Amino acid sequence: MARAALTRVLEPGEEVGGRWVRELGAVEVMRRLCCEEGEGEALRGVSAYRLGGYRLRAVAAVPRRDLEAVAAVGGRFVCPGDQEWPRQLDDLGDARPVGLWVRGRPHLRMWALRSVAVVGARACTPYGAHMAGSLGSGLAERGWVVVSGAAFGVDGAAHRGALAAGGATVAVLACGVDQVYPRGHSELIGRIAEQGLVVGELPPGDHPTPSRFIMRNRVIAALTRGTVVVEAEYRSGSLVTARSAQRLGRFTMGVPGPVTSGLSAGVHELLRGEGVLVSDADEVVELVGEIGDLAPDRRGPVLPRDLLDPVAARVLEALPAHGAVRGRDIARESGTSGDEALGRLYELHSLGFVERHGDTWKLAAEATRTGDARRGGA
Repeated sequence: MARAALTRVLEPGEEVGGRWVRELGAVEVMRRLCCEEGEGEALRGVSAYRLGGYRLRAVAAVPRRDLEAVAAVGGRFVCPGDQEWPRQLDDLGDARPVGLWVRGRPHLRMWALRSVAVVGARACTPYGAHMAGSLGSGLAERGWVVVSGAAFGVDGAAHRGALAAGGATVAVLACGVDQVYPRGHSELIGRIAEQGLVVGELPPGDHPTPSRFIMRNRVIAALTRGTVVVEAEYRSGSLVTARSAQRLGRFTMGVPGPVTSGLSAGVHELLRGEGVLVSDADEVVELVGEIGDLAPDRRGPVLPRDLLDPVAARVLEALPAHGAVRGRDIARESGTSGDEALGRLYELHSLGFVERHGDTWKLAAEATRTGDARRGGA
């Protein structure tokens, strides 16, 4: 009850309040805030003016009413020490949330154990929306939980990708979990609450502010194993999330874009540092997953000439692109003996690479047209 009340007193990420709770406990902090000024031991570390503001909030807090309000929308309050509390949030130290308001049926701690954040620009390009949606669905199909902030642009695309794949997704809000922000995502947030989880530090009814969006990002970073940034300018809240992840020792990844796009400039700056370049869900899972979760090898198409042994390949390369030559000339060009060259030519003839015309040899028309031979256009 004391922690639920403190979510109305302390702003998200306030380290001085977090230190009070760590040193004194939530109940004692609320007792000192609610007692008459001058009575009992004072809380230290803030000005008298700021402490007065805390006292006004503490006296006005009615935690039981907030708990009833969140229960009415199918939610609950989770705090440190509960079985459902994600222990990786403890890495935030005194900036750790006092507690989390949670809406949805799944178990928050279990979902957070295998989760990845996908964040990025609100005013994203079609490319950014496509990549975010592809990452969201790809991660969900591989059994990973997609965490984002339910904002327009990349966040919304990532959530929709996960939902479309029938997967798990978590929206971390900068307002009460009974609120809808942005308003245009009313249907999306409703779907997330039904199929996944909606999480926030602020009590029911509270509204978002610019500073609350910034502080919300540290929760996204701490809750997940890694953060993927899809499109971000130099001044972007998504980069705040990525830098928080780096400070916490989490994996930080970025999806590259055109070097001429200002929306990708922040991502490219991230990749020049400690960020890892990723292009799909397989590469993300290879980084954040367990041993053996490897992305498939990437290579171009295998041409028939790639399957030849080195000597046969050398003999084939010795043939000119046009015209026929004698076997001894081929042997000289390929650096082999006459008998070796002749044997390889018959082998290449049987495979359809070359044609024989009396005592001379030439590239087959098919080999020249498809570029299987290096001098034929490969």
